[in-house]
Amino acid sequence: MIAQDRSGQPAVDVPRRNWAGNVRYSARAFHRPTSTDELRRLVAGSDRIRAVGTGHSFNRFGDTDGDLVTLAGLPPRIEVDPERGRVTVAGALRYGDVARHLHTQGYALANLASLPHISVAGAVATATHGSGQTHGNLATSVAALELVTADGELLRVDRDTDGDTFAGMVVGLGALGLVTRVTLDVVPTFELRQYVRLDLAREALDEALGSAYSVSVFTDWRTPRLREVWRKQVVDQPPPEADWLGTTAANEPRHPVLGMPAENCTPQLGAPGPWHERLPHFKLGFTPSSGDELQSEYHLPRSAAIEALAALDDVAHLIAEVLQVCELRTVAADELWLSPNHRRDSFVVHFTWIDDATAVLPVLAAVEERLAPFAPRPHWGKVFVTDPAELAARYPRYDDASALLTHLDPTGKFRTDLLDRYFPR
Repeated sequence: MIAQDRSGQPAVDVPRRNWAGNVRYSARAFHRPTSTDELRRLVAGSDRIRAVGTGHSFNRFGDTDGDLVTLAGLPPRIEVDPERGRVTVAGALRYGDVARHLHTQGYALANLASLPHISVAGAVATATHGSGQTHGNLATSVAALELVTADGELLRVDRDTDGDTFAGMVVGLGALGLVTRVTLDVVPTFELRQYVRLDLAREALDEALGSAYSVSVFTDWRTPRLREVWRKQVVDQPPPEADWLGTTAANEPRHPVLGMPAENCTPQLGAPGPWHERLPHFKLGFTPSSGDELQSEYHLPRSAAIEALAALDDVAHLIAEVLQVCELRTVAADELWLSPNHRRDSFVVHFTWIDDATAVLPVLAAVEERLAPFAPRPHWGKVFVTDPAELAARYPRYDDASALLTHLDPTGKFRTDLLDRYFPR
């Protein structure tokens, strides 16, 4: 098995932990098959097995005491279908590598996450996202999946033919099978410019979030005002006015986490460039975020943005003490059963915490208590403490998803302790 270090480069040794280092995998054995047939035999012969991608999950949904397998040894195929406007890729490939190839062929993905280091299959399985009021999360671009199911068989599901069942399988939390190939919608390649604006008043947040192709707002919860707005706008959109929404322009490149080098980030100051070098915040060959951190994220109704932030004001001092940075984004609604954006345009509050679970968890509980009136749906791959019954009530298709998990994996081969907590058998 070959792993990657925090810059996304191949690591010489095989770490037995996730990217952040807060989860040490408890697997009895680690595997790196080099063919689909080898993977099928491995799955069929195992009583408990999980796949690990680039390790960017911060909780134990992916941890198992059985077999842990990376699919990075499978052929790294990228096959563009111009007639259907799709690309089929090996699930273990990183978005950044897929994006570079697509761009050379004249194609693009509609959106990317803030870091391009994540694997396609892992990001899709947890509904990872970028930002933009008209853009769904990354899973909404999936047109088909190929996966190895619990009996070792190869199953292909397609959006055009499998309808409702397909909507239940895309955000599958790794619990329905090991995804070997993913088919994604593509669009013609395009260029963007990235501008960073400073010191936004909270009452201008809604307008700022809808002002460009993709917008992220950063704050540290030390003042009511919002520290930075990162606007990723189409290349021919006029630059923001000098006094845009009462902000000022950054006169040098910035990093979302204060003290971290701006060279890690994608070009700013309005320099035009291809979509895959502007939509992520971080460059593929550099350490994303700060590296030493925990992360939490909550998806709330888009209409509740200002009200939700106000609900957190009385714990702002607690948040600030254990926070590296907080990011605010938007995601469009979808029909995927376990997507946090299921049938709800979303306002997303993301916390990058210090790497100290003892200090962070009490603050996290306080945050969830204040956000409870807005029925927050946490990101599946990050740290949260939500009660399982409360979380189930926030998803209209939760019971259907639970039934599908049992149907495709009746013996619990892909189960983990945390999965059993939130999807009891």
